[in-house]
Amino acid sequence: MDATAEPLAGDNAQVRTWQQAWADALYGEGGFYRRPEGPAGHFATSAQGAAGDLLAQALLRLVEREGLRQVVDIGCGRGELLGALAAQTAPGLGLLGVDVVDRPAGLDPRIGWLSSPGGPHLPDLGRPTDALVIAHEWLDVVPCGIARADGTGVLRTVCVDHDGAERPGDPLPSPDAAWVERWWPGPHAPGALVEVGRARDEAFAGLVGTVGSGLVVAVDYGHRLGERPVGGTLIGYRDGTACPPVPDGSTDLTAHVAMDSLRPDDLGTQREVLRDLGIDGSRPPVELARTDPPGYLAALSRASHAAALTGPGPGDFLWATRRVR
Repeated sequence: MDATAEPLAGDNAQVRTWQQAWADALYGEGGFYRRPEGPAGHFATSAQGAAGDLLAQALLRLVEREGLRQVVDIGCGRGELLGALAAQTAPGLGLLGVDVVDRPAGLDPRIGWLSSPGGPHLPDLGRPTDALVIAHEWLDVVPCGIARADGTGVLRTVCVDHDGAERPGDPLPSPDAAWVERWWPGPHAPGALVEVGRARDEAFAGLVGTVGSGLVVAVDYGHRLGERPVGGTLIGYRDGTACPPVPDGSTDLTAHVAMDSLRPDDLGTQREVLRDLGIDGSRPPVELARTDPPGYLAALSRASHAAALTGPGPGDFLWATRRVR
């Protein structure tokens, strides 16, 4: 986008803000997350497949360590992680999935389900107690404001049309400007982009406020103060491939999260958290191949899947944890 282009007046703009267009593209009627194939039809996450089984094992260790009695999965796709949890645990652990679609057919009957409006909006969770509430790659698809510095360094809300063409809008409103001053401070050179995380902060605080007791954990690609990406991270994904972000409902739209602005009690990488929970990707000793070949192959397979969770990329996810007592 040309940072010096003539701004659009707020009342006369023929295009929406990125935040508005993003929300409609993902959660509106016919939006990306309402498509029948679900997110797994377009990209893989740590919650799917054999890696998801290992992630479930780690979460069960966390549940046991903290003395929790239920798991609530926010933005759970089609229930893949909950299915892995159900397959590995005794019936006493409560399991609840929350997503924008109706309950998927064939889901384990032990798993409860609530349909959500999408984005930051959640249904009534019933104020769960002694719960692990995990939001795995939820906040990165909570639409946030997108701003770009104009030729004088003033941050302006970015507007976008259905085809992805952008234009600068009005200067940031005061609440967003205050968030930027605290969490993404300037000076901002002309053309610099800021993803205003205030909506994510409010969504996470709202989720925490629905929980009676336990742990609330947000897991996402993210960044911290002093490491904000100058060019931003907004991107599209379709059919397993990154693509330009176009808010027409055909692609996933995601941007990394300013995880420290969530004001967590603890903040660490997925690599650090999972290693603490016994998932480290270490290869088995070669001697095991001679004494127990089948055991060696099983351990090698496990190490490979663990490495997928803790290696570059997913291992760099940030886990933001808030304790509720």
